[in-house]
Amino acid sequence: MKLNSDEQTLAENKILLLYILSKVSKPISHNELLELVTSIVDMNYFYFEQFLLDLLEDNYIFTYKKENSDIYEITDEGKNAIDLTIDIIPGILKLQVDSKFKEKLDDVKDKFAISAEYTPITDKSFSIRCKIIENNITTFDLQAHAGSREQAKKIVENWNNDAITIYPKLLEILINGEKENTN
Repeated sequence: MKLNSDEQTLAENKILLLYILSKVSKPISHNELLELVTSIVDMNYFYFEQFLLDLLEDNYIFTYKKENSDIYEITDEGKNAIDLTIDIIPGILKLQVDSKFKEKLDDVKDKFAISAEYTPITDKSFSIRCKIIENNITTFDLQAHAGSREQAKKIVENWNNDAITIYPKLLEILINGEKENTN
């Protein structure tokens, strides 16, 4: 996407962002929204951020914090703006969004359902948080500490790559205890 000072292009992209948010029809995290928008249309990160800020300032969307993530939702003013300006989006672009939307939203939701991160506490101590989120509900949240950056990185990497197999094993141990699982 080339962006110049053309007011039509600016308006079109803001309306496009609002249109995608209206199709989501529920709260979505910043990362999920960015991934969704950039996978559907050709928009770079900096333009995305500027459009998001403009829409926030105009009260077409609002944001709040949830579990250290910025969450976005379209407001009633945003829905009204879509109704009044939907014709600004070229038909071919709207068709592109409509055809890619469901598949891309499912991909984004799946991708962000498992997450892990580490935060330094001191030079030799790191806090690790591993989560599973399904339908915007945290179903598993584990916090632990690691004694080195390498250990923290390895835990995060293993969780992100193997949570599907690690989670059931942890659950089994928590439910039945370690003694029944040593067989």
